[in-house]
Amino acid sequence: MADADLDVIIRQLAKQQTRTLTAAAKTRRDRYLGLAAKAKDAAAKARFKALGKEAFEQGTAAAKRLQTSADNAADSYARAMRKAAEAPAAKPAPTTAPPANKTPAAKKPAPGKPAKKAAPAKKPAKSAKVSATKKAKR
Repeated sequence: MADADLDVIIRQLAKQQTRTLTAAAKTRRDRYLGLAAKAKDAAAKARFKALGKEAFEQGTAAAKRLQTSADNAADSYARAMRKAAEAPAAKPAPTTAPPANKTPAAKKPAPGKPAKKAAPAKKPAKSAKVSATKKAKR
């Protein structure tokens, strides 16, 4: 399984989840149909049948969306892997030469001393108008 392509695994897992979701929708539908059979009046019977039908439709729609999403993810992964496999052949080899104008590195502090902290930025001065209004309020 270590050599298997992940797009195949994505599809297999989605297929398994789709089957599980469809089975759950069928059991929910069957539960509602069972309640419809036990119902005393026609309105309750119709309501439970409608609920069963709706539950099954929503479950199968969710399963289809899940399968479509997994197919898209698997296709995207396979396409990305193909691009990645082709990319190294198209890229030029990186150069390992150091840059010509190298700036000196900052001094490191001594082993026993902590590094100096940068001075905090100064706050802008308050305008005279704001301070005058504060004085007037006092």
